[in-house]
Amino acid sequence: MAPSPTGLLHVGGVRTFLFNWLYARGRGGECLLRIENTDTGREVAESVEQIQRSLTWLGIDWDGPVTFQLDRAARAREEAQRLVAEGAAYEDEGAIRIRMPDEGATGWDDAVKGRIEFPNEQLEDLVLVRSDGRPTYNFASPLEDWLDGITHVIRGDDHVSNTPKQIRVLGALGAQPPVYAHVPNVFGTDGKKLSKRHGAVSLDEFRADGYVPPALLNFLALLGWSFDDRTTVMSRDELVERFTLERVGTSPATFDYEKLRWLNGVYLRGMAPGEYPDTLVAYLRERGCDWDEQRIRAAAPLCQEKLATLGEFPAFAGFLFGPVEPGAEALEGAGRVLAEVAAALEAVEPFAAAGVEEALRSVCDRLGLKPRQAFQPIRVAVTGSKVSPGLFESIELLGRAETLARLEAAERAAT
Repeated sequence: MAPSPTGLLHVGGVRTFLFNWLYARGRGGECLLRIENTDTGREVAESVEQIQRSLTWLGIDWDGPVTFQLDRAARAREEAQRLVAEGAAYEDEGAIRIRMPDEGATGWDDAVKGRIEFPNEQLEDLVLVRSDGRPTYNFASPLEDWLDGITHVIRGDDHVSNTPKQIRVLGALGAQPPVYAHVPNVFGTDGKKLSKRHGAVSLDEFRADGYVPPALLNFLALLGWSFDDRTTVMSRDELVERFTLERVGTSPATFDYEKLRWLNGVYLRGMAPGEYPDTLVAYLRERGCDWDEQRIRAAAPLCQEKLATLGEFPAFAGFLFGPVEPGAEALEGAGRVLAEVAAALEAVEPFAAAGVEEALRSVCDRLGLKPRQAFQPIRVAVTGSKVSPGLFESIELLGRAETLARLEAAERAAT
């Protein structure tokens, strides 16, 4: 992978590196991370750190140190001068250009797209080294492929036009080209190339929204590849074992945010009882939340089955950590119910979910109300919302004093 350090790492680029990683790891190969920094005018220093941090968080590793294409600038200049001496390249206003043939075609058997050929008359004499001594991407990249012994280059569709140029460069250098596999681009659900208008597009944003790495890794692997027509949920090890280039499609992949939310929910619900609260606490601390850890852990089991992302926890369970302001319209006419419930909860001992449930149902029976009728205003009074974790468990976590205070405040608002 050779990401450009000009901004945050895009999920489309991550998906493509993931394909490289899966292919290499499944075959005992090595996966290299280079930074494509030949365009120094656009480089953003923070991006290099973000690229590595994002990949590490997702669970993608690489072999050896991170390298930069300009690290081999001296070797590139040396090889370019050799090509000039051999007549395969020439100097042009201080730059060095390769001689491209005028007739015939340059082609390759793409591991995804099949046979691709470009008429040589369409290939201009490519600049290898600029007048300031910096190699261009289309020289530095194939040069490094040769020097590093790269066997497979899996990259996005937008690189197809670069490939015949790089094949010609490798031929001039006396090197065999690697196997090229050009994978489909990633589009939004509107059929347009993925961009900020579709929502989050960098791994940092998905991390901040509360997606977990195994779910995102699983989802990204399915963008343009499938194991079969029915299997969706796959672990990292299963993906490594099952990934093949033969199952990569040629049509653009669709980044479906709703499918990602669903899949993330599957992974959250599948976490072990101890893993989920640990993950939730770590996420909230990372987001700067200082809520009481013991209460977060107590609330975690109430939320695990209901939340699709960790980022939904503050809105869903925030009533446990601060005051609420229930809407008056949801409490209209509920004054008597709230008063009766408050009186019943005064006597519950011990103050636990089972006793709370028994008290609330006895109030319903006494007032001749169906639970749904009575529980909704109670829920709004206690949690501030019509949607919340389990009502009885929530009341237990809030405690008697806080619950009664909220019921009494809501009773006043309802009358």
